[in-house]
Amino acid sequence: MSGLPKWLIALVVGVYLFLHIPILALVVFSFNESKFSTEWTGFTLHWYQRLLERQDILDGLKASVFVAVTSTIISTILGTLFALALGRHYFRGRRAVEAFLYVPIVTPEIVVGISLLILFVMLKVPLSLVTVIIAHVAFNISYVVVVVLARLAGMDSNLEEAAMILGADELTTFRRITVPILWPGIVSGAMLAFTMSFDDYVITSFVTGTGASTLPIVVYTMVRKNIEPSINAISTVVLVVTTVLVIAAERLSRDKPLVAEKD
Repeated sequence: MSGLPKWLIALVVGVYLFLHIPILALVVFSFNESKFSTEWTGFTLHWYQRLLERQDILDGLKASVFVAVTSTIISTILGTLFALALGRHYFRGRRAVEAFLYVPIVTPEIVVGISLLILFVMLKVPLSLVTVIIAHVAFNISYVVVVVLARLAGMDSNLEEAAMILGADELTTFRRITVPILWPGIVSGAMLAFTMSFDDYVITSFVTGTGASTLPIVVYTMVRKNIEPSINAISTVVLVVTTVLVIAAERLSRDKPLVAEKD
């Protein structure tokens, strides 16, 4: 860092401040005693306590957790199996399949949301939390596959071969060797999928039904009706939770492969 030009260091610091000062202001004013976020009048936890008094926020939180947990479990199982198929088997069109994995990641969310809405309407599927889960699984699988594939690329396949030579069948090898080694990548992909699902607003807004609002939908509705510091409070809670999950996922993805314990 010391070898970099001073103007480049200043530019990097300026960009970081530009990106994070608004977020810091949101967090600070979530503890502001005043109802209006124009000036600081004193420290309070009232707005965090108010979150527990709003049934719409609690219902939205329950819906978000249910959708995120369900879609994460499905995405992690399917994504891990998909990654193993791509990483261990070579077939015609494999490169094309890998390329298509990035389509849900790079496609604008509004395009994904509209396309899924059209699909559900064509199939005459009523919009509900089920359609939200299906939509989240559709884009979360790609994240899980990419993370697990990266972990699989650094795995020593000789360990599995040695286990099978020593008499272990394929299921035992998978359970005692493959899964423990891939576990940090699997958990990392699951955390990333949970974060993406819990925070999603754009796609969810297209495929959710009446009475099935997740927390981001509830927060957006609150902003349109009346801006109060409780919005800053719930945003701060979501920010802290997602930040912790992203950091944990990033650390797990950097862990060295584990070697399964001997019987």
